[in-house]
Amino acid sequence: MKSFWQSFWRKVDWREVVPGALSVFGFLLLWEGMIRIFKVPPWILPAPSAVVQALISDRQTLLAHSQVTLVEAVSGFSLSIVLSIVIATIIDRLPLLRATFYPLFVISQTVPIIAVAPLVVVWFGYGTLPKILVVLLVTFFPLTVSLAEGYRSVDQQKVRLLKTMGARPWHIFIYARWPSALPQFFSGLKIAATYSVMGAVIGEWLGARAGLGIYLVRTAKSFLTDRLFAAIAVIVVLSLVLFAIVEGVQRVSLRWLRV
Repeated sequence: MKSFWQSFWRKVDWREVVPGALSVFGFLLLWEGMIRIFKVPPWILPAPSAVVQALISDRQTLLAHSQVTLVEAVSGFSLSIVLSIVIATIIDRLPLLRATFYPLFVISQTVPIIAVAPLVVVWFGYGTLPKILVVLLVTFFPLTVSLAEGYRSVDQQKVRLLKTMGARPWHIFIYARWPSALPQFFSGLKIAATYSVMGAVIGEWLGARAGLGIYLVRTAKSFLTDRLFAAIAVIVVLSLVLFAIVEGVQRVSLRWLRV
């Protein structure tokens, strides 16, 4: 694990990170200044300093809700990875299934998740399972499509070479199709990682006993805008952490596979 993070930090391009961090810091300073100059009421729009104070004062509650949301997001995301690998591999090997189900995958993305999530809550209740299923619905499409397209991008000359060497289909999959699909699959993973937290929050928003989604509902109804923004900040941080983990795994994996 230590070597993983060492490799990750060595490969970080600080020329890209620093300007972005400075722009965010500048935006927060401008936000703070505008609130103080125009004396905006905190229940309408709190200053960043008030949000930080809310993060500190309500840290125990936020931590408890964050743990629930993170478990739901990671569970749904992990299940989505396994399912997408299975489905994408099957439709890649069976063109008829691809022609049959691929349009259904696309059509499913035209239905707003906010319209589907209430049905999931009605069917499965207010526990953890419906939130995991919502995360699965949100993340399944980008993962499956990216992996399926990655399989199709395989170098056919490499495939023909392996066949002339007597390679079996599973040899071709391991040494040609899977490595060529990894770059696109990781692109889908990074998108799905950020979607996973959003999906968990949406599921909680519509009905839950704990989690950042229900925390957002309660603070919004109570006009505790500073705590609402604090929860949003936590959601952003969780999404960025999952994104960074996927990014780190990508750097190590693609270097190891020499893709």
